[in-house]
Amino acid sequence: MVIRSFWLKKIQDEWVKRSVVWLSGVRRTGKTFLVKSLPDIKYFDCELPRTRQLLSDPEAFLKDLGAGTVALDEIHRLENPSEFLKIAADHFPKTKIIATGSSTLGASARFKDTLTGRKAELWLTPIISEDLKSFGNTDLHHRFLSGGLPPFFMSENLPEKDYQEWMDSYWAKDIQELFHLERRYSFQKFVELLMLQSGGIFEATRFSKPCEVSRATISNYLNVLELTFVVNVIRPYSSRRSTEIISAPKVYGFDTGFICFYRGWNQLRQTDFGILWEHFVLNELNAKMQSRKILYWRDKRGHEVDFVIVRRGLPPCAIECKWSCKEFEPNNLIAFRHHYNKGANYVVSHDVDTGFTRRYNGITVNFVNLSLLADQLM
Repeated sequence: MVIRSFWLKKIQDEWVKRSVVWLSGVRRTGKTFLVKSLPDIKYFDCELPRTRQLLSDPEAFLKDLGAGTVALDEIHRLENPSEFLKIAADHFPKTKIIATGSSTLGASARFKDTLTGRKAELWLTPIISEDLKSFGNTDLHHRFLSGGLPPFFMSENLPEKDYQEWMDSYWAKDIQELFHLERRYSFQKFVELLMLQSGGIFEATRFSKPCEVSRATISNYLNVLELTFVVNVIRPYSSRRSTEIISAPKVYGFDTGFICFYRGWNQLRQTDFGILWEHFVLNELNAKMQSRKILYWRDKRGHEVDFVIVRRGLPPCAIECKWSCKEFEPNNLIAFRHHYNKGANYVVSHDVDTGFTRRYNGITVNFVNLSLLADQLM
């Protein structure tokens, strides 16, 4: 069993804050294996009828269990998962619980309202840089092409058919059971088109005709994909200046393997690494920051900054992703800082071993790798 040390520490840190931790993420991202690898964990699979029967009386179950650590996998299969976790948080605080289940359960209004202030949330993303060491394979070429879902990443051969099987299972178990959408072709066509233009600016009207649905349906599809962590919707940062893009988001697919699959990439060219590195950096930011509040900036003259981080009380932080630091051109950051003259500027590249700074037209740019970027942002 692979010990994903980064995530195990994250869980322990969250248990310090709350006795109940909600672990979310796309299917096959490794939630079950992660919770099973926790030390001294008592594991219960809620997909099994006998487990659901055992947990049907939460108070009696928790009394018999006593103190300790408990994993409740696929908890959405219980009749009332919110009630179970509320009872555990309010009346059995010495019992540490980690619960996994459908991402849409965590997003539902009832789940949020019932457990507000009672649970900590942890988003398990596809494999990040620390995970590469845990899996014993730090080859970014392999990570980009095979993707960050552990079964795909560990496969010796490129598992092309597995990507479609994953999408079929996602449709049947996440979409049909929870959203009851009817047009499978239209939905999966939309996913395919999003992966083909992943990282680009999203315009709903461009998808209506090829998917054979209305613009409103496309917007609903996008919301469903965002709720289930299959896409990251990156919205523009602006102070509503007339020269800025203020509404059109950028949409990123959740995993580089799926992007390569839909684009038909069996081998990577040098020109492919830039966009895949940008996705990998976003995945790293999601994991380390545990937040979807990542923005981008673009003006109407075409200047664009890949990611903008805004934290309370601090000026905006600008991040440019370059596969090699030698590819960096300062014009976009200079244009951004013309409007927002305060804040840190980063260029994150895979070939930076030791961080360094450069000055361009009066602004300081920090060249970092992923580890250094995380240290700076945390």
